[in-house]
Amino acid sequence: MFDQIRLKCSNLENLVLSEILLFTLYNPAFLQHKQCVFFYVFAVYLTLARLVFSRPGLEGDADLQFLLTGGNLLKVRSSSWKKRRMYKLQEDCRTMWQESKKTVNQDQTFPIDDIESVRRGRQSEGLKKYTEASVEERCFSIIFQGHRKNLDLMASSKEEANRWVTSLEKLMNNIRNLNHKQKSEHWLINCMRKADKNKDNKMSLKELKHFLRQVNIEVSEVYAEEFFKKCNKSEGRYLEGEEIKHFYDLLTHREEIEVIFQSYAQSDGQMSARDLMNFLLNEQREQATAETKEQKRMTKDGFLMYLQQEDGSILNPAHKTVYQDMSQPLNHYFISSSHNTYLTDDQLKGPSSTEAYIKALMKSCRCVELDCWDGPNGEPIIYHGYTLTSKILFRDVIRAIKDFAFKTSDYPVILSLENHCTVNQQKLMAHHLVSILGDALVTRPLGTSMPTNFPSPEELRGKFLVKGKRLNKLDAAFSNNNTVEEDTVSEEDEAKSKIKLAKELSDVVIYCKSVHFNSFEHARDSQAFYEMSSFKESKAFNLADTSATAFIHHNMDKLSRIYPAGSRTDSSNYNPVPMWNVGCQIVALNFQTPHKEMHLNQGRFLPNGFCGYILKPEFQRSLSSQFNPNTLTNGPWLKMKTFHVMVISAQQLPKLNKEKQRSIVDPLVRVEIHGVPADNCSKETHYLNNNGFNPMWNEKFQFPIHVPELALVRFVVEDYDAASQNDFVGQYCLPLTSVQNGYRHVPLLTKRGDVIPSAGLFVHVILLDAQQ
Repeated sequence: MFDQIRLKCSNLENLVLSEILLFTLYNPAFLQHKQCVFFYVFAVYLTLARLVFSRPGLEGDADLQFLLTGGNLLKVRSSSWKKRRMYKLQEDCRTMWQESKKTVNQDQTFPIDDIESVRRGRQSEGLKKYTEASVEERCFSIIFQGHRKNLDLMASSKEEANRWVTSLEKLMNNIRNLNHKQKSEHWLINCMRKADKNKDNKMSLKELKHFLRQVNIEVSEVYAEEFFKKCNKSEGRYLEGEEIKHFYDLLTHREEIEVIFQSYAQSDGQMSARDLMNFLLNEQREQATAETKEQKRMTKDGFLMYLQQEDGSILNPAHKTVYQDMSQPLNHYFISSSHNTYLTDDQLKGPSSTEAYIKALMKSCRCVELDCWDGPNGEPIIYHGYTLTSKILFRDVIRAIKDFAFKTSDYPVILSLENHCTVNQQKLMAHHLVSILGDALVTRPLGTSMPTNFPSPEELRGKFLVKGKRLNKLDAAFSNNNTVEEDTVSEEDEAKSKIKLAKELSDVVIYCKSVHFNSFEHARDSQAFYEMSSFKESKAFNLADTSATAFIHHNMDKLSRIYPAGSRTDSSNYNPVPMWNVGCQIVALNFQTPHKEMHLNQGRFLPNGFCGYILKPEFQRSLSSQFNPNTLTNGPWLKMKTFHVMVISAQQLPKLNKEKQRSIVDPLVRVEIHGVPADNCSKETHYLNNNGFNPMWNEKFQFPIHVPELALVRFVVEDYDAASQNDFVGQYCLPLTSVQNGYRHVPLLTKRGDVIPSAGLFVHVILLDAQQ
């Protein structure tokens, strides 16, 4: 059977399904070989996987074999619920199976794609609470994306725990490093495997219909039968071997790619180096690389692989790393910021968790909020005061912040304190900050003399800044006589409460001293650069509407923090874009609420290495600027452009209702521009019935753009519903200045901002001067 389904291929471009095999997950270099075995067949999927691993020199990876064998681990839920369960990797290498004692749904699984991270030791709230410090090295946690609870586990030994963590991380990294094409093929072959109900490695007409629904296509009985007959060369009752290969080819044919390819391929149905350079210059608006010039011929499959490569996506690859000047003063940057960071749900009765801080920091949030109150046993706690939200220890939060602050970005983190504690517990807060954060905590100004401006993110790499009340001016840090008594200060909460401030806590506030806002004139004449104000959203939006230019000038030498109204008890968010338009740096949002506002926030901070800092446009930093986003008078910010978008097609959109086999997506695509008021616009395609696998629209839109440096573009895919609100399918948002011109694939993210592995849009985009 092996010889019957093995094909020799002369070029990497022809590899289609071999990536699905376990071997390629652990031996990616194999895919670079010019001569390689071409495994195409779902029909002998598991057999091939074993054969590959038994080939000389290509034995299975030891860590992979460890996961496939599996083992017993102690699952920890509470001090009394600790039960030993079997865990193992399924043979698709993408799904973990966990033993369950439930009478219903005994076979419980979860996709490896759903794992956000694996943590060694007692680093989850559950393990810290329900296990002893003596078992630290035997513990580990599987952290999932979204709201799913952590899986807290304990191995029988330190070595076994390390093996589980190492093996899982290795598998996760290999899966995440697959390119778009490989992920797509993995998804398809997995759907094929699920459709093979009787596991006979063949595909009946009934199974073919089931497979088509799995991949989000609804077809008529007649069409399905015709499709089956077209592939069924043997005229038998099943498709097998080469027939399944033919079925796969028909299914994955990209008509839109063929049209583009044929319009440029002038060399016997292939692209020459000259053809490819013409395509790059005319369509992609990019110069050919040396590698491209050396390409003698490119087939249609090769062209598709080129379009699907990571650097060919809509996000400019040069913006995937830190590319902006990071030596400007701190207030010259937009800073990714969270409000009530400790909450995982609503503002009234939702749980508080250190995990919420970890998730925000891992998303490159660089300003987190700590709502501090007196706790039992003299220990300060964090929770949403006067509500039923749960409470967590201040010291536990600081430890979590220290451990995870610089995992995804090493640029500074601001700890925004909302302080309701008595003096004694404030002193303990100061002690925890200093003792836990150590040298990473900024406790005096940088340099040897009183500064006149903020240090830069570059100068503050790996550092923590505390935002809060301070009893005296910053000059006191350079004075020999720095004695000051505790005094009463006003907190910036909505109740405008007054508290007595401890000197120890006051002294750790350096560059972010909280002060009450009176007016822009008062701030200009009376406030030092390090004195900053927080604005409730209603106040901030009113100032942005009535005094936009003054607000922008205020933010040229000071920091401003914006926070949601207290009436947003459901943890909803305001639109952050108008606040960025007037140069506000710390635009704090409820990170736990995965709606449009957080999508815009994720898009704003997507480029520049996703480091949590974005350099503001020059016209928001220059004191001579008279920029007003509401009126748009002439100036360097006014750069009239036209953004041309053609929504061509989508690929492998997820099924929204997996319980209903016949529930198929009716997709439409909406393109949104978010920026200054004159640029805000939204246009959408018509919807297509019953096709979430390969819908094609070919619809063109044009958007006039006045201020491209502040514009975000958001692509949204929805499932059309005539009777109710459309259902969300996926979205992707990025700054207009980070868009690559030409034919581009657009990845799609879930509502919570995680990548949907196989799904995407195919578009043609170009930003031109308005007169062109």
